[in-house]
Amino acid sequence: QVQLVESGGGSVQAGGSLRLSCKVSGYTYSSVGWFRQAPGKEREGVAVIYTGDGSTYYADSVKGRFTISQDNAKNTVYLQMNSLKPGDTAMYYCAASLYWRASLWTNDYNYWGQGTQVTVSS
Repeated sequence: QVQLVESGGGSVQAGGSLRLSCKVSGYTYSSVGWFRQAPGKEREGVAVIYTGDGSTYYADSVKGRFTISQDNAKNTVYLQMNSLKPGDTAMYYCAASLYWRASLWTNDYNYWGQGTQVTVSS
């Protein structure tokens, strides 16, 4: 059974840091991405890691502040978020794709986790 389980969300002040985790089980995916959705807004891609070689791609809005990484032994993908801003407040989801090089477009992804809330206060 395919499962993606996120953890690590919470509340933090602007400038702070959080690390999100996504435990992936049931299959080995080529691409694992992090997405976020704020109230009243569309879900947007934040970062993706290509599990075969560990290469990464980021949305411009988080480049230089967020880092996606993986621990293959734990089947876990992380999102380290630094210098957080109130505009980063959203529900964060991880998703897995069968595409070798998935983009940050939601339609590229086949399986989704339930999400973890991140709230950044000013």
